[in-house]
Amino acid sequence: MNRTGSKRLGVIFLLSLWMGLLACYSSPRVIISTKSGKELVLKVEVADTPAKRELGLQYRRELGEDQGMLFLFPFEGVQSFWMKNTPLPLDMIFIGSDLRIVGIIHQAVPFSTTSQSVSAPSRFVLEIQGGLSRQKGIEAGNSVRFEGVSLDGVRE
Repeated sequence: MNRTGSKRLGVIFLLSLWMGLLACYSSPRVIISTKSGKELVLKVEVADTPAKRELGLQYRRELGEDQGMLFLFPFEGVQSFWMKNTPLPLDMIFIGSDLRIVGIIHQAVPFSTTSQSVSAPSRFVLEIQGGLSRQKGIEAGNSVRFEGVSLDGVRE
């Protein structure tokens, strides 16, 4: 291989590496800090429009331990959810504007149309695999941070 071909391969390799790192960093994540000092990192899908919030995790048959869906609302308030058409048990983690967990619904019953909420206002709700909150020590008062999540353009 000549010198020009070697340089091209080097440039292609560096660009590929950079693009891979950028893709990893830019994927939306929620990090929960527990009282024991552990951090749980979850890759999330973001539901920031009425249509996405309405669909949620309906019809999903699998959700990994490191995955979830983050619902973004334009205003803080008492949020209500149901499990219609959702075959998986879920934990619903309600998060206030101050990025602290204000309440959790544990093991929401699949396919239920009963409204689920906590009494404290929240602006964000994170749905994760049912039972994971207790297993990982997630509780009200834990702090949360978002990476790769834009709060711009959240629609009513």
